[in-house]
Amino acid sequence: MKAEIITVGTEILLGDIVNTNSQYLAKELAIHGIEVYYQNTVGDNEKRLMQAFEESLKRSDIVITTGGLGPTNDDITKEVACKYFNQELKLHQPSLNKIKNYFKKLNIELSENNKKQAYFPDEAIILENNNGTAPGAILRKDNKIIIILPGPPREMKAMFEESVKLYLQKLTDSVLVSKTLRTFGIGESLLEEKVIDIINAQSNPTIAPYAKESEAILRITAKAKNEKEANNLINPVIDEIKNRVGEFIYGEGNTSLEEEVAKIVVDKNMTIAVAESCTGGLASSSLINYPGISSVFMEGCVTYSNEAKISRLGVKKETLDKYGAVSKETAKEMAEGIAKNFNTNIGLSTTGIAGPEGGSDEKPVGLVYIGIYINGKTTVKKFVFSGDRQCIRVKATKTIINELRLKL
Repeated sequence: MKAEIITVGTEILLGDIVNTNSQYLAKELAIHGIEVYYQNTVGDNEKRLMQAFEESLKRSDIVITTGGLGPTNDDITKEVACKYFNQELKLHQPSLNKIKNYFKKLNIELSENNKKQAYFPDEAIILENNNGTAPGAILRKDNKIIIILPGPPREMKAMFEESVKLYLQKLTDSVLVSKTLRTFGIGESLLEEKVIDIINAQSNPTIAPYAKESEAILRITAKAKNEKEANNLINPVIDEIKNRVGEFIYGEGNTSLEEEVAKIVVDKNMTIAVAESCTGGLASSSLINYPGISSVFMEGCVTYSNEAKISRLGVKKETLDKYGAVSKETAKEMAEGIAKNFNTNIGLSTTGIAGPEGGSDEKPVGLVYIGIYINGKTTVKKFVFSGDRQCIRVKATKTIINELRLKL
């Protein structure tokens, strides 16, 4: 079974609103074994919306729309869908009563415009909106289906969960299950090269590599009668991938590098302090995103100047004079100094040149030294990152967190 998603609204076309609805629906449809080959965004225009319905329902069995169910004249999704199926709109009294009660609770007078939201054809399955005024609907004719949902994500997601999901489950005899392996420290192309024979040999499950924010991700997807059968297809593939690139895999599913590393630090009950120069607090901020980190995170310092490195961390003036602030030696003393000052198991440090100015042949823009102190042992690594100032800072932040993961 194939479906298409149409988001309706001129404000989406103009970029005033980010279209998160399509992302959510695509994932949910995949889980239910319904394939999505096309997504479309249409402005508040009857002719173009009608054309979108015609094109989509030639290719697909189901069209799901979001948006255009409001009370104003440019909210036309329901009206155009009914016109496409040649179904007459009539007042649905239970929907009108619910809308009236909604406004009564808010102590707001119901306008005539709002009553248009209570009109549906007799053939429709009406979807209650428990978070707003606009009900949705499922329209069906000649084995073609249009599912109409409201535009606000909070209303749309709730309606899908409460009503649409069960309806879709009755339409298909299979499910799609996906598992995601998240890696850091290996590029998308090299990751693909490492597992290309597995990718080429598979038809079910399928394996898709892609890049996202300095990371490389593998998504393994299987189609089966139920979730258990799908997992039985996926798990042996994941085991083989881990055998080949396991050192780069930091987590599975909906997680992040900083979350996984913070979890390790908390589970090991190791106290931590961070001294940053070029990253300007990003490393501390990333770790603090994890809600349980307060039990072990002692201090985060942005020691940008040489004076701060000396007074706050105990970096020797002689070290700075001889080797400079951006050096292996300074990074070492920063990591050791922050750990010593706050008596922590772990001390992290970053010092580098984020640019765009300040680089030289000997010390180019993008040069970063990362220091890690753990229970008396200190290591320092040198990296040269590419990109603009923010990109370099983000890459340095992710790298020091990943290096900590590898050591722990």
